[in-house]
Amino acid sequence: MRARLNLTVEDSVIHEARDYGLNLSRIAEDALRHAVKLERNRRWVEENREALAAYAREVEEHGLPLEKYRMF
Repeated sequence: MRARLNLTVEDSVIHEARDYGLNLSRIAEDALRHAVKLERNRRWVEENREALAAYAREVEEHGLPLEKYRMF
């Protein structure tokens, strides 16, 4: 489902984009999708920072689990 969204963008940017035949809606959607993904990932890292640090310490102290089976 799609929803309408009002954006404020500099006139010259809009005119130039239209001159090039760019799909402004698609570009805005793609940019928003990318920004949401980055924010979701940033928040996940922040929420899991302690667990990630604990795992890094574990690997540093004891090595990787199943390391003896690595082929590289």
